[in-house]
Amino acid sequence: MKSTNFCLSTEGADVILATSNDEKYPPENIIDGRSETFWTTTGLFPQEFIISLHKCVMISKLTIQCYLDLEYKEGELQIEEFSFPEFQATHLRFIILSAFDTFVSVHRIIAEGIVQDI
Repeated sequence: MKSTNFCLSTEGADVILATSNDEKYPPENIIDGRSETFWTTTGLFPQEFIISLHKCVMISKLTIQCYLDLEYKEGELQIEEFSFPEFQATHLRFIILSAFDTFVSVHRIIAEGIVQDI
């Protein structure tokens, strides 16, 4: 079976909650499939966003592309991959408790998996 990235607006994903919103860097940028665009926090922590997948899926790998969040890498986009035993989800919630700077940018979330038959 082909693995799909379910955190794309073209796959029906939607950002249903974000604790900060800058009109130049809206939360919808996280799910547009492009690393050049991003959502940015507004300076205070914690920050949070929720992605609704609009279908039940089995996720086996999660990739986060961000800047100044998980570790300090000056001028580099961070790409962190997390492999799990498959888990079922319709929503993904991300909470940023702290960071290496006042602002954090989240460029993409990639949730790879397959559609769960219910």
